[in-house]
Amino acid sequence: MATPVERLIRSYLDHLAVERGASPHTQAGYGRDLRRYAGFLTGRGITDPESVTEADVAAFVAELQTAKETSAALSVASASRALAAVRSLHAFAVRDGLTVADPAAGVHPPKAVRRLPKALSVDQVQALLDTPDPNTATGLRDAALLELLYGTGARISEVIALDVDELTSVLAEPDAGLRLFGKGRKERIVPVGSYARAAVEAWLVRGRPQLAQASTRPSPALLLNAKGQRLSRQSAWQILQKTAVAAHLDVEVSPHTLRHSFATHLLDGGADVRVVQELLGHASVTTTQIYTLVTAEHLREVFLTSHPRAR
Repeated sequence: MATPVERLIRSYLDHLAVERGASPHTQAGYGRDLRRYAGFLTGRGITDPESVTEADVAAFVAELQTAKETSAALSVASASRALAAVRSLHAFAVRDGLTVADPAAGVHPPKAVRRLPKALSVDQVQALLDTPDPNTATGLRDAALLELLYGTGARISEVIALDVDELTSVLAEPDAGLRLFGKGRKERIVPVGSYARAAVEAWLVRGRPQLAQASTRPSPALLLNAKGQRLSRQSAWQILQKTAVAAHLDVEVSPHTLRHSFATHLLDGGADVRVVQELLGHASVTTTQIYTLVTAEHLREVFLTSHPRAR
């Protein structure tokens, strides 16, 4: 039989899915963190949400960062994410009258060392984009995937969620923008450059029909896997890894690397930070401003290596 804490978590996850419209990825992440939280409380003999104290929540965060035999320690970012889930859970319980006090309200996330996003150089991006084989269906798909990621700055989840109809309408109008749905289903329109348009058109005409034949259930998805169904996040990640190896890039490359590169190259080219904010779909310009630190660091490196009296 489920404990009161477990029932609260179940209710909260239902709320997250139905009322807040959280993505399956977000739901899965919160579910993992909250199940870990429930297990921690059970280990302390706590099964009722009303019995949880601020000290319990703080102890949970501390444990997340401490390696144990049964579970590896989490990074600061992962521990902060888990605390965010716990705080949302208790705020939900108070808001719905399930508990009186919020024991997590005063617990702050651990401080992290600020890391600058890693961006590829323009030459590295070019090498990556030149690698897919345009004579194969999968090569045309991979080229469309990479051009969309770098050409629009979209998240991988946003790109694989695209359907054929959405791109068909964009290709029909040279100035039409692509509608993307980001975190919290926030909508934004981004322009699609000529290279991304050409790659998508080549995929739709010469590549997609071949992969679509592999399935008896036609998929509306723009990007397909070998079985003719929608490409998954994991498959897209593997495509990028494989392409980076084939391009002989000696740096770590992920779908988010292309998003970082998109933003950094725009700012290097003189784009306003608020324009980049809109293109990336950031709720706050503060999030986008970290990329200005990247470009400042790049300028410093160029100065130190190029100027005869820099050192």
